Amino acid sequence: MQVTETLKDGLKRSYTITVPAADLDAKVTEKLVEAQPEIEMKGFRKGKVPMAMLRKQFGERLLGDAMQDAIDGAMKSHFDTTGERPALQPKVEMKGGEAWRQGDDVIVEMSYEALPEIPEVDLAKIKLEKLVVKADEKAVAEALENLAKSAKSFEDRKKGTKAKEGDQVVIDFVGKIDGEAFEGGAGEDYPLELGSGSFIPGFEDQLVGAKAGDEVAVKVTFPAEYGAKHLAGKEAVFDCMVKAVKGPKAAEIDDELAKRFGAESLDALKGQISERLEAEYAGAARQVMKRALLDELDKLVKFDLPPSLVEAEAHQIAHQLWHDEHPEEHGHNHGSIEPTDEHNTLAERRVRLGLLLAEIGRKEKVEVTDAEMTQAVLAQARQYPGQERAFFDFVQKNPQMQQQLRAPIFEDKVVDLVFAGAKVTEKEVSKDKLQKAVEALDEM
Repeated sequence: MQVTETLKDGLKRSYTITVPAADLDAKVTEKLVEAQPEIEMKGFRKGKVPMAMLRKQFGERLLGDAMQDAIDGAMKSHFDTTGERPALQPKVEMKGGEAWRQGDDVIVEMSYEALPEIPEVDLAKIKLEKLVVKADEKAVAEALENLAKSAKSFEDRKKGTKAKEGDQVVIDFVGKIDGEAFEGGAGEDYPLELGSGSFIPGFEDQLVGAKAGDEVAVKVTFPAEYGAKHLAGKEAVFDCMVKAVKGPKAAEIDDELAKRFGAESLDALKGQISERLEAEYAGAARQVMKRALLDELDKLVKFDLPPSLVEAEAHQIAHQLWHDEHPEEHGHNHGSIEPTDEHNTLAERRVRLGLLLAEIGRKEKVEVTDAEMTQAVLAQARQYPGQERAFFDFVQKNPQMQQQLRAPIFEDKVVDLVFAGAKVTEKEVSKDKLQKAVEALDEM
């Protein structure tokens, strides 16, 4: 077997792999000898079928396997010897194609873009600032007020009071389409908070201004994508009787409120809120510090990039941004979306940083554990209630999906590793300043 270099231009590589016919024949014979003891054929005892008959019966099929084994072996040997790693799956084409006949040498053209040599980064030279926000009394008080509002109750308003947004109306209702009541469209003593969006669009708005004792005909159109197909897109009228109008009353901020949220006392609840807030602040501060790290790495390290990776990333960016601007388009029947210079520049940055972080992780032997992957799959599966098992099966059978889940975990572990090696100084700031720093990330 012979591997001959035919192109070496930047990161582009091409090689001709020649597999002699004699080597292929020997490989087929080897496979037949290996299988012979287990083969039975009419007129012969098990393991006693003549080699000539085996070759006639199975030789052509085994020849294809032998070709694939030989080419795969040559490629593996090449990458082991050169130390090169292809940026994408190498392109392999057989010369001669359909003109090839058994007994000819097999000649294959292998081409790929090699991953570049990535320079070492002295992590100790990287300087980062970590923003630290303490949960002050004002923030804890705001959080407590929000909890009290979420635990609100409703009290009857003065007789004759008109309902406003935020109030609760207690109603009996019957829904009709073309004058006929439909299944599932009726209810009694239903407590509906106006402005909650719990009913179909337009329903709650028409009850604003109603008083206890009023009868209101609420006219709505079911959304085209409504879950019940027999109602989707249909116009309906709901005959509503308003039985009560109630105003919201926030819960008292005391030990009883704390117990409703699983804390032993108000002081214990304040402590839990403080811890939660500081964990949220720490997460936001990490986003800011991660962006600063990526900016620093982007300045420190430059190397050639595989054009195919940059092109693929640029198209992905352009495609994603187009869909962000056209949220009504869920499919892909929108024609070609060509990347702009801005997309290409962003793609180069992403590819460069992705390769750099991957190389740091490879050298430091960073791995995503089975437990971490399981947690990632569980988190994703929660987005599909009732279909968790099907999602697990889908991930198990889909290597690409597994990689999509693994990649962000791997990146975060590498980033944490870099943080640990860098010079990090803490700076205490206000919540507002941290918020502005986070908002600035979206503007970059």
